[in-house]
Amino acid sequence: MSDKKISEEQVAALCLSLPGAREDYKWGGIRVFSVAGNKMFAVLDLAGAGLSFKVDSELFLGYVDRPGVRPAPYLARAHWVSMAPPYPMGRAELSELLQRSHQLVVRRLPKRLQPGLLI
Repeated sequence: MSDKKISEEQVAALCLSLPGAREDYKWGGIRVFSVAGNKMFAVLDLAGAGLSFKVDSELFLGYVDRPGVRPAPYLARAHWVSMAPPYPMGRAELSELLQRSHQLVVRRLPKRLQPGLLI
């Protein structure tokens, strides 16, 4: 399979493979991936409008300067980016970014909730 193509189901499977991750459907058909109950780390629009996730604050502007990547509506102030399929980055980079998003959220949890969720 090409490094450039990753399906929405593959994105979902990757998100759910991360420690403590769960999936909910919210806001009329949006797949929300979260950890520790309700702390979102990725959002996947079922209508094919895109994938959004958190990035490091110091890297946010660099990502939104890339073609096909834009600030996520309503979540940009929290350093979330958004992209529409076909995603403008390869499978390896996207996998790494989703894992990093998960870890950014986990590291903001109280210390007592972090064991077992850190990678």
